[in-house]
Amino acid sequence: MAKRFNTTGACIPARHYMVDLTSRLMEIREMVDNGDYFTINRARQYGKTTTLRALAEFLKDDYAVVSMDFQRLDSTAYEDAPSFLKGFSSALLRTVRNFPAGIREQFEAIIQGTERMLSLQRLFQIFEDWCAASERPIVLLIDEVDTATNNQIFLDFLAQLRAAYLERDVVSTFQSVILAGVHDVRNIRRKIRPDEEHKVNSPWNIAAKFNLNMNFSAEEIGGMIRQYEEDYHTGMCVDAVAEAIYDYTSGYPVLSSELCKLLDEEIAGTDEFPDRSAAWTAEGVNEAVKLILTEQNALFESLWDKLNQYPEMKIRIYDLLFCGEPIPFNIDDPVTNLLHMFGFVKNVSGTLQIANRIFETRLYNYFLMTADASRTEIFRLGSDEKNQFISNDQLDMRRLLEKFVEYFDDIYGDQDQRFIEEDGRRYFMLFLKPIINGTGNYYVEARTRNRKQTDLVIDYKGVQSVVELKLWRGNAYNERGEQQLAEYLDYYHLKKGYMLSFCFNKNKEIGVKEVPVGDRILVEAIV
Repeated sequence: MAKRFNTTGACIPARHYMVDLTSRLMEIREMVDNGDYFTINRARQYGKTTTLRALAEFLKDDYAVVSMDFQRLDSTAYEDAPSFLKGFSSALLRTVRNFPAGIREQFEAIIQGTERMLSLQRLFQIFEDWCAASERPIVLLIDEVDTATNNQIFLDFLAQLRAAYLERDVVSTFQSVILAGVHDVRNIRRKIRPDEEHKVNSPWNIAAKFNLNMNFSAEEIGGMIRQYEEDYHTGMCVDAVAEAIYDYTSGYPVLSSELCKLLDEEIAGTDEFPDRSAAWTAEGVNEAVKLILTEQNALFESLWDKLNQYPEMKIRIYDLLFCGEPIPFNIDDPVTNLLHMFGFVKNVSGTLQIANRIFETRLYNYFLMTADASRTEIFRLGSDEKNQFISNDQLDMRRLLEKFVEYFDDIYGDQDQRFIEEDGRRYFMLFLKPIINGTGNYYVEARTRNRKQTDLVIDYKGVQSVVELKLWRGNAYNERGEQQLAEYLDYYHLKKGYMLSFCFNKNKEIGVKEVPVGDRILVEAIV
Protein backbone atom coordinates (compact mmCIF):
# COMPACT_ATOMS: atom_id res chain seq x y z
CA MET A 1 0.00 0.00 0.00
CA ALA A 2 1.43 3.38 -1.04
CA LYS A 3 1.89 5.95 1.69
CA ARG A 4 -0.30 9.05 1.81
CA PHE A 5 -0.42 12.35 3.68
CA ASN A 6 -2.92 12.06 6.50
CA THR A 7 -5.13 14.78 8.02
CA THR A 8 -7.72 12.65 9.82
CA GLY A 9 -7.01 10.63 12.93
CA ALA A 10 -3.64 9.46 14.13
CA CYS A 11 -0.76 9.04 11.69
CA ILE A 12 0.67 5.53 11.26
CA PRO A 13 4.32 5.36 10.09
CA ALA A 14 3.72 2.40 7.78
CA ARG A 15 0.83 4.16 6.01
CA HIS A 16 1.49 7.87 6.20
CA TYR A 17 4.19 10.41 5.46
CA MET A 18 5.09 11.85 8.86
CA VAL A 19 7.38 14.28 10.56
CA ASP A 20 10.11 12.52 12.53
CA LEU A 21 8.94 12.71 16.15
CA THR A 22 12.07 11.22 17.72
CA SER A 23 13.38 14.43 19.30
CA ARG A 24 9.95 15.17 20.79
CA LEU A 25 9.62 11.65 22.15
CA MET A 26 13.03 11.86 23.76
CA GLU A 27 12.02 15.05 25.58
CA ILE A 28 8.78 13.48 26.80
CA ARG A 29 10.71 10.37 27.80
CA GLU A 30 12.82 12.52 30.15
CA MET A 31 9.64 13.67 31.91
CA VAL A 32 8.42 10.09 32.19
CA ASP A 33 11.79 8.97 33.57
CA ASN A 34 11.52 11.76 36.14
CA GLY A 35 8.12 10.45 37.23
CA ASP A 36 6.22 13.56 36.07
CA TYR A 37 2.46 13.72 35.79
CA PHE A 38 1.45 16.23 33.11
CA THR A 39 -1.05 17.36 30.51
CA ILE A 40 -0.55 17.68 26.76
CA ASN A 41 -3.12 20.35 25.98
CA ARG A 42 -3.10 21.68 22.44
CA ALA A 43 -5.72 22.86 19.97
CA ARG A 44 -7.73 20.51 17.78
CA GLN A 45 -5.82 18.44 15.19
CA TYR A 46 -2.46 19.32 16.67
CA GLY A 47 -1.02 15.81 16.63
CA LYS A 48 -1.79 14.88 20.23
CA THR A 49 -3.14 11.40 19.45
CA THR A 50 -0.32 10.69 17.01
CA THR A 51 2.20 11.75 19.65
CA LEU A 52 0.63 9.55 22.32
CA ARG A 53 0.62 6.51 20.06
CA ALA A 54 4.23 7.09 19.06
CA LEU A 55 5.14 7.59 22.72
CA ALA A 56 3.55 4.28 23.73
CA GLU A 57 5.68 2.51 21.13
CA PHE A 58 8.77 4.49 22.19
CA LEU A 59 8.42 3.52 25.86
CA LYS A 60 7.29 -0.09 25.55
CA ASP A 61 10.68 -1.71 26.11
CA ASP A 62 11.17 -0.12 29.53
CA TYR A 63 7.65 0.58 30.78
CA ALA A 64 4.27 -1.08 30.88
CA VAL A 65 2.30 1.47 28.88
CA VAL A 66 -1.46 1.71 29.35
CA SER A 67 -3.00 3.86 26.61
CA MET A 68 -6.69 4.79 26.91
CA ASP A 69 -9.10 7.07 25.05
CA PHE A 70 -11.92 8.62 27.07
CA GLN A 71 -13.97 9.14 23.91
CA ARG A 72 -14.53 5.38 23.96
CA LEU A 73 -16.28 5.54 27.33
CA ASP A 74 -20.05 5.54 27.14
CA SER A 75 -21.68 8.84 28.13
CA THR A 76 -23.41 7.04 31.00
CA ALA A 77 -19.98 6.40 32.55
CA TYR A 78 -20.11 9.82 34.18
CA GLU A 79 -23.51 9.52 35.82
CA ASP A 80 -22.10 8.33 39.14
CA ALA A 81 -19.11 6.58 40.69
CA PRO A 82 -20.26 2.97 40.03
CA SER A 83 -20.92 3.79 36.35
CA PHE A 84 -17.52 5.42 35.97
CA LEU A 85 -15.75 2.51 37.67
CA LYS A 86 -17.44 -0.01 35.38
CA GLY A 87 -16.81 2.06 32.23
CA PHE A 88 -13.19 2.74 33.14
CA SER A 89 -12.53 -0.91 34.06
CA SER A 90 -14.09 -2.16 30.82
CA ALA A 91 -11.95 0.22 28.76
CA LEU A 92 -8.89 -0.85 30.70
CA LEU A 93 -9.48 -4.54 30.04
CA ARG A 94 -9.90 -3.83 26.32
CA THR A 95 -6.55 -2.05 26.35
CA VAL A 96 -4.36 -4.24 28.56
CA ARG A 97 -3.80 -7.89 27.65
CA ASN A 98 -1.43 -9.01 30.37
CA PHE A 99 -1.96 -8.37 34.06
CA PRO A 100 -0.11 -9.74 37.07
CA ALA A 101 -1.91 -12.65 38.73
CA GLY A 102 -5.21 -11.69 40.35
CA ILE A 103 -5.44 -8.14 38.98
CA ARG A 104 -7.70 -8.83 36.00
CA GLU A 105 -10.17 -10.60 38.25
CA GLN A 106 -10.49 -7.54 40.50
CA PHE A 107 -11.38 -5.32 37.52
CA GLU A 108 -13.82 -7.95 36.25
CA ALA A 109 -15.53 -7.97 39.65
CA ILE A 110 -16.17 -4.23 39.28
CA ILE A 111 -17.66 -4.72 35.81
CA GLN A 112 -19.87 -7.63 36.87
CA GLY A 113 -21.08 -5.86 39.99
CA THR A 114 -19.77 -8.52 42.36
CA GLU A 115 -17.29 -6.12 43.95
CA ARG A 116 -18.83 -5.15 47.28
CA MET A 117 -17.25 -1.69 47.50
CA LEU A 118 -17.77 0.29 44.29
CA SER A 119 -15.80 3.42 45.04
CA LEU A 120 -12.82 5.30 43.65
CA GLN A 121 -10.88 4.30 46.75
CA ARG A 122 -11.37 0.65 45.80
CA LEU A 123 -10.25 1.35 42.21
CA PHE A 124 -7.06 2.93 43.48
CA GLN A 125 -6.42 0.02 45.83
CA ILE A 126 -6.43 -2.20 42.73
CA PHE A 127 -4.11 0.27 41.00
CA GLU A 128 -1.75 0.04 43.98
CA ASP A 129 -1.76 -3.76 43.86
CA TRP A 130 -1.20 -3.70 40.11
CA CYS A 131 1.73 -1.23 40.27
CA ALA A 132 3.33 -3.21 43.09
CA ALA A 133 3.10 -6.51 41.20
CA SER A 134 4.09 -5.20 37.76
CA GLU A 135 7.54 -6.20 36.52
CA ARG A 136 7.96 -2.78 34.91
CA PRO A 137 6.82 0.71 36.01
CA ILE A 138 3.39 1.57 34.61
CA VAL A 139 2.79 4.68 32.52
CA LEU A 140 -0.86 5.71 32.10
CA LEU A 141 -1.78 7.67 28.95
CA ILE A 142 -5.33 9.04 28.63
CA ASP A 143 -6.39 10.78 25.41
CA GLU A 144 -9.45 13.02 24.88
CA VAL A 145 -9.86 13.94 28.55
CA ASP A 146 -12.08 16.85 27.46
CA THR A 147 -14.85 14.27 27.24
CA ALA A 148 -14.81 14.01 31.04
CA THR A 149 -13.79 17.44 32.31
CA ASN A 150 -17.29 18.71 33.04
CA ASN A 151 -18.10 15.83 35.37
CA GLN A 152 -17.60 15.70 39.12
CA ILE A 153 -16.59 12.04 39.05
CA PHE A 154 -13.65 12.89 36.81
CA LEU A 155 -12.53 15.63 39.19
CA ASP A 156 -12.67 13.08 41.98
CA PHE A 157 -10.62 10.69 39.83
CA LEU A 158 -7.96 13.38 39.35
CA ALA A 159 -7.96 14.07 43.07
CA GLN A 160 -7.24 10.39 43.75
CA LEU A 161 -4.41 10.40 41.20
CA ARG A 162 -3.04 13.47 42.93
CA ALA A 163 -3.22 11.82 46.36
CA ALA A 164 -1.42 8.72 45.07
CA TYR A 165 1.25 10.91 43.47
CA LEU A 166 1.87 12.76 46.74
CA GLU A 167 2.23 9.45 48.61
CA ARG A 168 4.32 7.62 46.02
CA ASP A 169 7.25 7.25 48.43
CA VAL A 170 5.12 4.98 50.60
CA VAL A 171 2.59 3.44 48.18
CA SER A 172 2.96 1.89 44.75
CA THR A 173 1.48 4.02 41.98
CA PHE A 174 1.95 4.93 38.33
CA GLN A 175 5.41 6.01 37.19
CA SER A 176 3.84 8.77 35.10
CA VAL A 177 0.36 9.89 34.08
CA ILE A 178 -0.16 11.85 30.85
CA LEU A 179 -3.54 13.40 30.01
CA ALA A 180 -4.16 14.80 26.52
CA GLY A 181 -6.88 17.17 25.37
CA VAL A 182 -7.62 20.71 24.27
CA HIS A 183 -8.31 22.04 27.76
CA ASP A 184 -5.66 22.24 30.43
CA VAL A 185 -7.12 20.16 33.25
CA ARG A 186 -4.84 21.92 35.73
CA ASN A 187 -7.41 24.72 35.59
CA ILE A 188 -10.77 23.16 34.85
CA ARG A 189 -13.68 25.52 34.50
CA ARG A 190 -16.75 23.53 35.30
CA LYS A 191 -20.46 23.90 35.82
CA ILE A 192 -21.73 20.75 37.49
CA ARG A 193 -25.28 21.94 38.23
CA PRO A 194 -27.36 24.50 36.29
CA ASP A 195 -27.75 26.68 39.39
CA GLU A 196 -24.06 26.62 40.22
CA GLU A 197 -21.62 29.34 39.25
CA HIS A 198 -18.59 28.45 37.18
CA LYS A 199 -15.72 27.38 39.40
CA VAL A 200 -12.03 26.85 38.81
CA ASN A 201 -10.68 23.69 40.40
CA SER A 202 -7.10 22.49 40.77
CA PRO A 203 -7.23 18.71 41.38
CA TRP A 204 -4.28 18.42 38.99
CA ASN A 205 -1.99 21.02 40.51
CA ILE A 206 0.76 18.43 40.83
CA ALA A 207 1.14 18.41 37.03
CA ALA A 208 4.53 19.39 35.64
CA LYS A 209 4.74 22.05 32.94
CA PHE A 210 4.67 20.70 29.40
CA ASN A 211 6.42 23.29 27.25
CA LEU A 212 7.28 21.13 24.26
CA ASN A 213 6.80 22.94 20.95
CA MET A 214 4.58 20.66 18.87
CA ASN A 215 4.61 22.88 15.78
CA PHE A 216 6.59 21.51 12.86
CA SER A 217 9.72 23.39 11.89
CA ALA A 218 10.53 24.01 8.21
CA GLU A 219 13.26 21.39 8.54
CA GLU A 220 10.79 18.83 9.93
CA ILE A 221 8.31 19.53 7.14
CA GLY A 222 11.21 19.06 4.74
CA GLY A 223 11.96 15.67 6.29
CA MET A 224 8.36 14.58 5.72
CA ILE A 225 8.42 15.79 2.11
CA ARG A 226 11.79 14.10 1.54
CA GLN A 227 10.14 10.73 2.26
CA TYR A 228 7.65 11.52 -0.50
CA GLU A 229 10.42 12.59 -2.85
CA GLU A 230 12.25 9.31 -2.30
CA ASP A 231 9.12 7.50 -3.53
CA TYR A 232 8.21 9.73 -6.50
CA HIS A 233 11.44 11.47 -7.61
CA THR A 234 9.74 14.69 -8.68
CA GLY A 235 12.96 16.67 -8.76
CA MET A 236 11.46 19.29 -6.42
CA CYS A 237 13.57 21.58 -4.26
CA VAL A 238 12.50 20.07 -0.95
CA ASP A 239 13.80 22.91 1.22
CA ALA A 240 12.07 25.60 -0.87
CA VAL A 241 8.72 23.80 -0.81
CA ALA A 242 9.03 23.16 2.93
CA GLU A 243 9.78 26.85 3.56
CA ALA A 244 6.77 27.88 1.47
CA ILE A 245 4.50 25.55 3.47
CA TYR A 246 5.94 26.77 6.75
CA ASP A 247 5.46 30.42 5.75
CA TYR A 248 1.71 29.84 5.46
CA THR A 249 1.19 27.41 8.35
CA SER A 250 3.86 28.33 10.93
CA GLY A 251 4.12 24.58 11.35
CA TYR A 252 0.53 23.96 12.52
CA PRO A 253 0.56 20.17 12.05
CA VAL A 254 -2.72 19.48 10.30
CA LEU A 255 -2.38 22.52 8.00
CA SER A 256 1.13 21.47 6.98
CA SER A 257 -0.06 17.96 6.16
CA GLU A 258 -3.18 19.28 4.41
CA LEU A 259 -1.14 21.43 2.02
CA CYS A 260 1.02 18.40 1.18
CA LYS A 261 -2.09 16.27 0.69
CA LEU A 262 -3.61 18.85 -1.65
CA LEU A 263 -0.39 19.10 -3.68
CA ASP A 264 -0.30 15.33 -4.10
CA GLU A 265 -3.97 14.53 -4.62
CA GLU A 266 -5.61 17.65 -6.10
CA ILE A 267 -3.02 20.05 -7.53
CA ALA A 268 -0.90 17.54 -9.44
CA GLY A 269 -2.68 16.52 -12.64
CA THR A 270 -4.54 19.79 -13.22
CA ASP A 271 -4.17 21.86 -16.39
CA GLU A 272 -1.91 24.36 -14.66
CA PHE A 273 0.14 21.71 -12.84
CA PRO A 274 0.06 18.67 -15.11
CA ASP A 275 2.34 16.42 -13.05
CA ARG A 276 3.95 16.08 -9.62
CA SER A 277 7.06 17.97 -10.69
CA ALA A 278 4.96 21.01 -11.61
CA ALA A 279 2.84 20.79 -8.47
CA TRP A 280 5.61 20.55 -5.88
CA THR A 281 6.79 24.14 -6.28
CA ALA A 282 6.18 27.45 -4.52
CA GLU A 283 3.50 28.18 -7.13
CA GLY A 284 1.85 24.85 -6.38
CA VAL A 285 1.86 25.65 -2.67
CA ASN A 286 0.12 28.95 -3.40
CA GLU A 287 -2.53 27.06 -5.36
CA ALA A 288 -3.01 24.64 -2.46
CA VAL A 289 -3.39 27.61 -0.11
CA LYS A 290 -6.21 28.95 -2.29
CA LEU A 291 -7.99 25.62 -1.94
CA ILE A 292 -7.57 25.43 1.82
CA LEU A 293 -8.90 28.98 2.15
CA THR A 294 -12.19 27.95 0.57
CA GLU A 295 -12.71 24.42 1.88
CA GLN A 296 -14.72 23.56 4.96
CA ASN A 297 -13.27 20.99 7.30
CA ALA A 298 -13.41 19.89 10.92
CA LEU A 299 -10.67 22.28 11.99
CA PHE A 300 -12.33 25.43 10.67
CA GLU A 301 -15.76 24.31 11.79
CA SER A 302 -14.31 23.98 15.29
CA LEU A 303 -12.75 27.44 15.10
CA TRP A 304 -15.97 29.14 14.00
CA ASP A 305 -17.90 27.24 16.66
CA LYS A 306 -15.53 28.54 19.33
CA LEU A 307 -15.88 32.13 18.06
CA ASN A 308 -19.65 31.89 18.31
CA GLN A 309 -19.44 30.19 21.70
CA TYR A 310 -17.15 32.87 23.15
CA PRO A 311 -18.10 36.32 21.74
CA GLU A 312 -15.32 37.93 23.77
CA MET A 313 -12.79 36.07 21.61
CA LYS A 314 -14.41 37.42 18.47
CA ILE A 315 -14.04 41.00 19.73
CA ARG A 316 -10.37 40.46 20.59
CA ILE A 317 -9.56 38.97 17.20
CA TYR A 318 -11.33 41.81 15.40
CA ASP A 319 -9.23 44.30 17.38
CA LEU A 320 -6.11 42.36 16.56
CA LEU A 321 -6.85 42.23 12.83
CA PHE A 322 -8.22 45.70 12.17
CA CYS A 323 -7.46 48.15 14.96
CA GLY A 324 -3.70 47.98 14.76
CA GLU A 325 -2.78 48.54 18.38
CA PRO A 326 -0.31 45.92 19.66
CA ILE A 327 -1.95 43.67 22.24
CA PRO A 328 0.32 42.24 24.94
CA PHE A 329 0.34 38.47 25.33
CA ASN A 330 -0.88 37.91 28.88
CA ILE A 331 -1.79 34.30 29.60
CA ASP A 332 -3.52 35.41 32.83
CA ASP A 333 -6.03 37.35 30.74
CA PRO A 334 -9.01 34.98 30.32
CA VAL A 335 -9.63 35.94 26.67
CA THR A 336 -5.99 35.53 25.69
CA ASN A 337 -5.91 32.21 27.51
CA LEU A 338 -8.92 30.97 25.55
CA LEU A 339 -7.54 32.16 22.22
CA HIS A 340 -4.22 30.47 22.91
CA MET A 341 -5.80 27.24 24.14
CA PHE A 342 -7.99 26.92 21.03
CA GLY A 343 -5.05 27.64 18.72
CA PHE A 344 -6.08 31.04 17.33
CA VAL A 345 -3.04 32.98 18.51
CA LYS A 346 0.61 32.69 19.48
CA ASN A 347 3.07 34.68 21.55
CA VAL A 348 5.61 36.58 19.47
CA SER A 349 8.05 38.67 21.50
CA GLY A 350 5.40 39.32 24.14
CA THR A 351 2.64 40.40 21.75
CA LEU A 352 -0.47 38.61 20.51
CA GLN A 353 -0.39 37.39 16.90
CA ILE A 354 -2.67 35.18 14.84
CA ALA A 355 -1.24 31.66 14.84
CA ASN A 356 -0.50 31.44 11.10
CA ARG A 357 -1.23 33.10 7.76
CA ILE A 358 -3.93 30.62 6.78
CA PHE A 359 -5.87 31.28 9.98
CA GLU A 360 -5.33 35.01 9.55
CA THR A 361 -6.65 35.09 5.98
CA ARG A 362 -9.66 32.93 6.89
CA LEU A 363 -10.37 35.24 9.82
CA TYR A 364 -10.06 38.35 7.64
CA ASN A 365 -12.49 36.77 5.17
CA TYR A 366 -14.82 35.86 8.03
CA PHE A 367 -14.98 39.38 9.41
CA LEU A 368 -15.05 41.09 6.03
CA MET A 369 -18.04 39.04 4.96
CA THR A 370 -20.10 39.33 8.13
CA ALA A 371 -22.38 42.15 9.31
CA ASP A 372 -23.73 42.64 5.75
CA ALA A 373 -20.27 43.60 4.51
CA SER A 374 -20.96 41.85 1.20
CA ARG A 375 -23.68 44.38 0.46
CA THR A 376 -21.53 47.44 1.00
CA GLU A 377 -21.11 49.67 -2.00
CA ILE A 378 -17.34 49.29 -2.17
CA PHE A 379 -17.58 45.48 -2.24
CA ARG A 380 -20.22 45.61 -4.97
CA LEU A 381 -18.08 47.88 -7.11
CA GLY A 382 -15.08 45.58 -6.76
CA SER A 383 -17.24 42.60 -7.65
CA ASP A 384 -19.04 44.21 -10.61
CA GLU A 385 -15.95 45.67 -12.24
CA LYS A 386 -13.26 43.12 -11.39
CA ASN A 387 -12.55 42.24 -15.02
CA GLN A 388 -11.11 45.70 -15.73
CA PHE A 389 -8.33 45.03 -13.21
CA ILE A 390 -6.95 41.99 -15.04
CA SER A 391 -4.49 42.68 -17.85
CA ASN A 392 -2.54 39.98 -19.69
CA ASP A 393 -3.86 37.48 -17.14
CA GLN A 394 -2.29 39.46 -14.29
CA LEU A 395 -3.58 41.87 -11.66
CA ASP A 396 -3.23 45.50 -12.73
CA MET A 397 -2.40 47.01 -9.35
CA ARG A 398 -2.10 50.58 -10.57
CA ARG A 399 -5.54 50.46 -12.16
CA LEU A 400 -6.93 48.88 -9.02
CA LEU A 401 -5.54 51.68 -6.83
CA GLU A 402 -6.78 54.37 -9.20
CA LYS A 403 -10.33 53.07 -9.11
CA PHE A 404 -10.28 52.51 -5.35
CA VAL A 405 -9.20 56.14 -4.81
CA GLU A 406 -12.01 57.29 -7.08
CA TYR A 407 -14.71 55.11 -5.52
CA PHE A 408 -13.62 55.69 -1.94
CA ASP A 409 -13.63 59.45 -2.37
CA ASP A 410 -17.07 59.39 -4.00
CA ILE A 411 -18.64 57.16 -1.35
CA TYR A 412 -16.79 57.97 1.87
CA GLY A 413 -15.02 61.26 1.18
CA ASP A 414 -17.16 63.19 3.67
CA GLN A 415 -16.54 60.76 6.55
CA ASP A 416 -14.66 61.97 9.62
CA GLN A 417 -11.06 61.16 10.48
CA ARG A 418 -11.99 58.44 12.95
CA PHE A 419 -13.88 56.51 10.27
CA ILE A 420 -10.89 56.60 7.95
CA GLU A 421 -8.46 55.61 10.71
CA GLU A 422 -10.52 52.64 11.84
CA ASP A 423 -12.16 51.47 8.62
CA GLY A 424 -10.17 52.76 5.65
CA ARG A 425 -7.86 49.78 5.33
CA ARG A 426 -10.73 47.36 5.92
CA TYR A 427 -12.63 48.94 3.02
CA PHE A 428 -9.64 48.50 0.72
CA MET A 429 -9.57 44.81 1.61
CA LEU A 430 -13.32 44.63 0.94
CA PHE A 431 -12.74 46.17 -2.48
CA LEU A 432 -9.84 43.81 -3.21
CA LYS A 433 -11.47 40.58 -2.09
CA PRO A 434 -13.97 40.01 -4.94
CA ILE A 435 -11.36 41.06 -7.50
CA ILE A 436 -8.86 38.33 -6.59
CA ASN A 437 -11.35 35.83 -5.15
CA GLY A 438 -10.80 32.31 -6.46
CA THR A 439 -7.60 33.22 -8.29
CA GLY A 440 -5.38 35.05 -5.84
CA ASN A 441 -4.95 35.36 -2.12
CA TYR A 442 -3.50 37.85 0.33
CA TYR A 443 -2.11 38.08 3.82
CA VAL A 444 -1.08 40.84 6.16
CA GLU A 445 2.57 40.97 7.11
CA ALA A 446 2.40 40.75 10.90
CA ARG A 447 5.69 42.59 11.42
CA THR A 448 4.22 45.80 10.07
CA ARG A 449 0.65 45.65 11.32
CA ASN A 450 -0.02 48.66 13.54
CA ARG A 451 -2.29 51.68 13.69
CA LYS A 452 -0.09 53.66 11.33
CA GLN A 453 0.97 51.03 8.83
CA THR A 454 -0.04 47.66 7.38
CA ASP A 455 1.71 45.78 4.61
CA LEU A 456 -0.62 43.67 2.53
CA VAL A 457 1.02 40.96 0.41
CA ILE A 458 -1.11 39.94 -2.58
CA ASP A 459 -0.37 36.79 -4.56
CA TYR A 460 -2.08 36.55 -7.93
CA LYS A 461 -1.14 33.62 -10.18
CA GLY A 462 2.31 33.38 -8.63
CA VAL A 463 3.08 37.10 -8.88
CA GLN A 464 3.38 38.98 -5.59
CA SER A 465 2.53 42.62 -4.96
CA VAL A 466 3.26 44.46 -1.72
CA VAL A 467 0.87 47.27 -0.78
CA GLU A 468 1.63 49.45 2.22
CA LEU A 469 -1.57 50.82 3.73
CA LYS A 470 -0.83 53.78 5.95
CA LEU A 471 -2.17 56.91 7.55
CA TRP A 472 -0.70 60.15 6.24
CA ARG A 473 1.52 61.85 8.83
CA GLY A 474 3.18 64.53 6.72
CA ASN A 475 5.78 64.58 3.94
CA ALA A 476 8.75 63.64 6.12
CA TYR A 477 6.96 60.64 7.54
CA ASN A 478 5.81 59.67 4.06
CA GLU A 479 9.34 59.79 2.69
CA ARG A 480 10.51 57.50 5.47
CA GLY A 481 7.65 55.16 4.61
CA GLU A 482 8.75 55.16 0.97
CA GLN A 483 12.25 54.14 1.97
CA GLN A 484 10.96 51.45 4.34
CA LEU A 485 8.75 50.02 1.64
CA ALA A 486 11.65 50.05 -0.83
CA GLU A 487 13.74 48.06 1.65
CA TYR A 488 10.85 45.69 2.22
CA LEU A 489 10.60 45.06 -1.52
CA ASP A 490 14.15 43.70 -1.40
CA TYR A 491 12.88 40.92 0.85
CA TYR A 492 10.43 39.85 -1.88
CA HIS A 493 12.89 40.55 -4.73
CA LEU A 494 10.49 43.06 -6.28
CA LYS A 495 11.22 46.20 -8.25
CA LYS A 496 7.78 47.77 -7.90
CA GLY A 497 5.75 48.40 -4.78
CA TYR A 498 2.51 50.16 -3.90
CA MET A 499 1.51 52.59 -1.18
CA LEU A 500 -2.04 53.61 -0.25
CA SER A 501 -2.16 56.59 2.11
CA PHE A 502 -5.28 57.74 3.92
CA CYS A 503 -4.81 61.48 4.30
CA PHE A 504 -6.81 63.83 6.56
CA ASN A 505 -5.45 67.07 5.07
CA LYS A 506 -8.34 69.08 3.60
CA ASN A 507 -6.04 70.39 0.86
CA LYS A 508 -4.81 66.95 -0.10
CA GLU A 509 -4.40 66.06 -3.75
CA ILE A 510 -5.97 62.67 -4.23
CA GLY A 511 -4.77 60.42 -7.01
CA VAL A 512 -1.99 58.05 -8.03
CA LYS A 513 1.61 58.81 -9.00
CA GLU A 514 4.90 56.98 -9.46
CA VAL A 515 7.90 57.79 -7.28
CA PRO A 516 11.39 56.44 -8.10
CA VAL A 517 13.36 55.24 -5.08
CA GLY A 518 16.78 54.08 -6.21
CA ASP A 519 16.24 51.38 -8.80
CA ARG A 520 12.71 50.71 -7.63
CA ILE A 521 9.37 52.29 -8.47
CA LEU A 522 6.72 53.04 -5.86
CA VAL A 523 3.18 53.61 -7.05
CA GLU A 524 1.61 55.91 -4.47
CA ALA A 525 -2.11 56.46 -4.08
CA ILE A 526 -3.56 59.13 -1.78
CA VAL A 527 -7.18 59.13 -0.68
